Amino acid sequence: MKKTFIAALAAALLLPFGAFAQKAEGLAATPQMGWNSWNKFGVNINEDLIKATADKMVELGLVDAGYIYLNLDDGWHGERDEQGFIQVNPEKFPSGMKALADYVHSKGMKLGLYSDVGPKTCAMCEGSLGHEYQDAYTYAQWGIDYLKYDWCHNTDLNPKGAYKLMSNALKATGRPIFYSMCEWGTNKPWEWAADIAHSWRTTGDIWPYFDTIPSEFDGQWHGEPIMSLVDINEPLRAYAGPGHWNDPDMLEVGNGSLTMAENRAHFTLWCMMAAPLLLGNDLTTMSDEVLQILINKDVIAIDQDPLGIQGLRLKSENGIEYWFKPLQGGDWAFCLFNRGAEDAVVNLDWNSLVFTDELSGLTFNPAGCKAYNLWNKKAKARKAKGVQKISIPTHDVVLYRVSSK
Repeated sequence: MKKTFIAALAAALLLPFGAFAQKAEGLAATPQMGWNSWNKFGVNINEDLIKATADKMVELGLVDAGYIYLNLDDGWHGERDEQGFIQVNPEKFPSGMKALADYVHSKGMKLGLYSDVGPKTCAMCEGSLGHEYQDAYTYAQWGIDYLKYDWCHNTDLNPKGAYKLMSNALKATGRPIFYSMCEWGTNKPWEWAADIAHSWRTTGDIWPYFDTIPSEFDGQWHGEPIMSLVDINEPLRAYAGPGHWNDPDMLEVGNGSLTMAENRAHFTLWCMMAAPLLLGNDLTTMSDEVLQILINKDVIAIDQDPLGIQGLRLKSENGIEYWFKPLQGGDWAFCLFNRGAEDAVVNLDWNSLVFTDELSGLTFNPAGCKAYNLWNKKAKARKAKGVQKISIPTHDVVLYRVSSK
C-alpha cells in the first residue's frame, strides 16, 4: 500500500503546479454543518468519544437536521513513519482512522480531520509542512471528507502559497474533501481565498462568553467573546456566497456560562450571517433546551438558504440591533437582537422598515406579508404592518421569516 501511495504521489508532483482546480467543487453550496471536538474536549479525544458522538448525532436528530460532518480537531495525530506518512495515535484510536471513517460513514455522516501549515499543530502534534501531498493522499485513503487547516507555527510562510499548496494536494487525490482554512483572518483571506478553500476563518478563536471575558483571565491567552466575532465578521458579507463562506468560528451553544437566551442569540446570529454551523458541545450530556435550539429546522433554513447571501446589521437603536437577510423566493429573515444588559420593549413600526440592500439589490418591503416567529411557533403569524409591541429579554432575539406566502 505504501508503494501505491508513493507512485501516486510521484505522479502528482510531476504534473504542473497549476494543473488542478484550487478546490473540489460542489461541496459548499450552503455553509457546512456538523460537530467539532475542540471547543469542549481540546486534545482529549479518542475513538470511543467520536463513536459515541456519532451515535448521538443520529439518535438526537442532528443528522436529519443537516449536521453531517463529524470533525476531529487537534490531538488525533501519532508520529510519522520512516517514509514520512502520518499515523494516528494508537492509544487514542486503536482501530485506526479508516475503521473510524467507515463507522461514521455507516451512520450517514462524513468524517473530518485537522492539520496545520507549519511543522507542528497548535497543540504540538505533527503538522503538514513538507508533507502536504503525503498527508492529502493519506486522508483520501482513510476516507476523510473534510480538512480544517490551521495557522500555528507559520514562521516565514506565505499564507496564499501555503494554503494553495494544500488545496492542490487535496484536489490531486481525486476525493472530494471540504477544505476549511483556519488562518484567523490575519491576512484577509476573504480577499484571495475564494478559489482555494470552501470557507475561511475571519476571526480569532471563540470562547463561551457572550460579550466580555471575565477579568480573572486577564493576562492569560484565551479566545474572544461571541459578540466580538460578530462585529468582525458582519462587515465582510460581500465576500461570502455559495462555494465560499466567511467563518467566525465554531459554535459555543451549550458550553460555558451562556444563558439559554445567549445560546439562542448566538445560534441565530450565526444563521443570519450564513456562517458554518459546527457544534462544539458534549452531545451526550446536552439538555433538551439546547437540543431544541440546534434542531430548529426553520432557523437552520435561514443559514442554509440557497440564495447564499450573508445577512446585514442595518441599524442599532438603544441597544436593539436590526438584522436582515434576503432569502430565496422573495422571503426575508428579520431579527431583533437585544444586545443591552436589560430587558427591552420595542414598538416596532413595520412600515418604517422598507429599504434596499445594496449588496443584493433586493428590497425589503413587508407590505402584504406575514411575519412568522421562528422561535415561538405557538405565536400566530401576524400581518407585517402597523406598530407592534415586542418584548425582548437581555441578550435574546426575536426572529421572523417575512413572507408574502
